[in-house]
Amino acid sequence: MTAAAARAAHATGPGTATPSKPSPKPARPAKKSRRKPDPIKLWTGRLARQRPGLVRFTLEALAERYGHQPWVRRLDPTSELILTILTQNSADTNAEKAFEALRAAYPSGLPVERHNPGPGWGGDGLADGAPTDWMAVEIAPFEELVEVIRPGGLPNQKAKGILATLRLIRERRGDHSLEFLGEMPALEARDWLTSIPGIGKKTASVLLAFSFGLPLMAVDRHVDRVAHRVGLLPAKASADDAHDYFLAMLEPDEMYEAHVNLIRHGRVICHARNPEHERCPLIDRCRFVNPKAP
Repeated sequence: MTAAAARAAHATGPGTATPSKPSPKPARPAKKSRRKPDPIKLWTGRLARQRPGLVRFTLEALAERYGHQPWVRRLDPTSELILTILTQNSADTNAEKAFEALRAAYPSGLPVERHNPGPGWGGDGLADGAPTDWMAVEIAPFEELVEVIRPGGLPNQKAKGILATLRLIRERRGDHSLEFLGEMPALEARDWLTSIPGIGKKTASVLLAFSFGLPLMAVDRHVDRVAHRVGLLPAKASADDAHDYFLAMLEPDEMYEAHVNLIRHGRVICHARNPEHERCPLIDRCRFVNPKAP
């Protein structure tokens, strides 16, 4: 045995400790992911701090110009839903013609109902008439239905939407009645309706507000335009998101009147082109007129 080997054997012999490996460092606890702040809460807080009283100012100024709006039921909820589908991308007057054609082509024989459109409606109002026989509509030949609703515009697209909607309601509920929605909490009722393909927050909110008086804010292009110009909504808020911003800003008993008066203002004064600033009751706090308005 060489001298080097002997020294190695002596070093590892009995009673000699084997060098140990350094113990691993304890793992750091994983950082808890921070929950993203709610953009709606952030916005409403910012609005309250930087532009105090803006919501109240807007509601009161519009009520002074257009009056207070007591809730009155317009139509039964299924009729309201189909009429709202017919108004999509069409003038309200054309939707009225298509809806009245539905009544005439598929009569139900039920008691006559009166359409109470109110000042937020953009048409002439429907003539008194019995609700449509929705089962007859559902089983009608597609080409026939297209011709019936042609006066409302986009007849092929809307006929497909109406048939699919009626079929889904009947499959879920056993008939076409939507009266049960009036017994549900507002957001649950909205969720039920928006689970139907093609039914968004606006259509659902229109139905629930006008058929049942539920505290939901329907945001169409007029409401969205006025609210963005005044600065009630953040610049990048979509029309769909605007529904939930308004739910956070308004009290439940303010929503119906806010919708009616905002849509009226958008039609009468705050036009998409050439708004009539000199007639506007909101001019003193409108960021469209003055980017630094209080």
